[in-house]
Amino acid sequence: MGEDFQVVNADGESDSGRIKLKKEIGLHNAVAIIVGVIVGSGIFISPKGVLMEAGSVGLSLSVWGMCGIISLVGALCYAELGTCILKSGADYAYIGEAFGHLPAFLYLWVALVIIMPTGNAITALTFAKYVLQPIFPDCEVPSSAASLLAALCITVLTFINCYNVKWATRVQDVFTVAKIIALVMIIITGIVKFVTNDQVESFDEPWEGTTTNLGNIAFSFYSGLFSYAGWNYLNFVTEELKDPYRNLPRAIWISIPLVTIIYVLANIAYFTVLNPHEMLASDAVAVTFADRTYGVMKWIMPVFVACSTFGGVNGAIFTSARLYFVGARQGHLPGFLATISTKRFTPMPSLIFGCIFSLIMLSFDDVFALINYGSYVTSAFMAVSIAALLCLRYTQPDLKRPIKVFIGFPIFFMVICLFLMITPLTNSPMECFMGIIMVCTGIPVYIIGVMWKSKPRVFTDLLEKFSLLTQKTCMSVMEEMEEMKED
Repeated sequence: MGEDFQVVNADGESDSGRIKLKKEIGLHNAVAIIVGVIVGSGIFISPKGVLMEAGSVGLSLSVWGMCGIISLVGALCYAELGTCILKSGADYAYIGEAFGHLPAFLYLWVALVIIMPTGNAITALTFAKYVLQPIFPDCEVPSSAASLLAALCITVLTFINCYNVKWATRVQDVFTVAKIIALVMIIITGIVKFVTNDQVESFDEPWEGTTTNLGNIAFSFYSGLFSYAGWNYLNFVTEELKDPYRNLPRAIWISIPLVTIIYVLANIAYFTVLNPHEMLASDAVAVTFADRTYGVMKWIMPVFVACSTFGGVNGAIFTSARLYFVGARQGHLPGFLATISTKRFTPMPSLIFGCIFSLIMLSFDDVFALINYGSYVTSAFMAVSIAALLCLRYTQPDLKRPIKVFIGFPIFFMVICLFLMITPLTNSPMECFMGIIMVCTGIPVYIIGVMWKSKPRVFTDLLEKFSLLTQKTCMSVMEEMEEMKED
C-alpha cells in the first residue's frame, strides 16, 4: 500500500495531501483586524467632514453615533451571511451565491481596479507624510519623498504578509493597540479639559446651524461611514478564522461597539479644545488638538497617526489578497492568483498582485477622485449584499444558518443604503455617474475574460507560461491538491 503524501506547514504541522490556507486567526486577532482596519487615518484627520455637512456640533455627534449603529447592524447581517456561506471574499461570495457570476464579477472588478488599491495607496501616503513631517517642519512634504516611503510601506507589509500569517496578525495586534492608546489619550485629555473648564464654547448652543438639507445629511453620513469603513473586512478571511460560527459574531459584538464609543468620545474631546470654526479650519484635527494641549510633547500625535495608518495598510493588504484569491479560485481572475505558497501557506501571488496595483496607484495625482467615485459604488454593492441575504432567505430557506438576524435588520440597512445612494444624486450627480461607469466597464471584461472560452491559442499559451513562471517563482500550487499515492 502507498502512503499519503504529507505536506508540512510553517509550524511543522502536517496536512495529508492538501495545500490550503490555515485557520490561524483567533478571536483577539479577529477583533484586531476589524478595529485595526476601521481605525485608520479618518478619526485623526478629518472629523471636520461630518461637521461641515451636519452644520452643528449636536448633529455631528449624533451622526457619529448613528454611523456606529448602522455599521453594527450591517455587520450582524454580514455575520449571518458569513456563517451560512463559509467562503472568504465577503460581498463577492454572497453576491455570487444569490445572483450569479456577472454581478459578483462586477463587484470584484471595481474592488480590484479602484477601491482596494487606491485605498491602500492613500493610507500609505498618509503614513508617509506624517513620518516625514518632522523632517520638513517649515514646508510641505515633497510628493516624491512621500510616494517613495509609501511604496516602501506597502512593499514591506506585503513581504510580511507573504512570509507568515502569524507575523501579519501580530503586526496588526501591535499597531491596533498603538492607535487605541492614541485615542484614549485624546479622550482622557478631553475629559480633563471638560472638568477643569467652567464653560466649553462648543457645547453652548450644540444644535445651532443644523442643516435641514437631505443631501448634506447624506454626505455627513458618507464622511462618518467612511471612518467606519472596514467593519466587513473579517468576512474576507472567514476560511482562516478559528471556529467562525462563534468568533465571527463575537468579534463584531466586541469591536464595533468599542469603536463607536471611542469615536463619539474622541469627537467630544475634540470639541472641548476646539470650537466648530477651528475644527473646520484644521486639515488634521488630532494634530491641531495635540498642538493645543501637549506642548513639547505634541510630536507624539503624528507618531500615533503614522502607527494607525501603518496598521490600516497591513489589515487592508491582508484581507484584499483573499478577495483576489477567491476570485481566481472561482475562475474570474487568472488561475495563478488562486495558488498558495507550499512553504508559507499564504496566498503569495495574490499578495504580490495587490502590491503591484497599489504601487501603480501611487503614480496617479488624483487618486482621491477615484475613491470618491468608488464610495458611491461601495454603498450600492453593500445594498446588493444585503439583498442577497433576503434573497437566500426566500430561495434557500433550508440553508444552515448558525446566526439568523431579525428580518428588520437587513430591511433597515437596505433603507439606509438606498437613502445614501439616492440623495447624493441631486448634489453630486457626476460622481455618482462616474461610479456607475466604473461598474459598467467590467461587463466587456467579463465577456472577453470569463465567458469567451475559445480564446486564441497564442493567448492561452502565454497565460499558461506566465502562470507556470509565477508558480515556480513563488513556489506555489493550487489550493485543492490531489493526494499523491506511491505504487
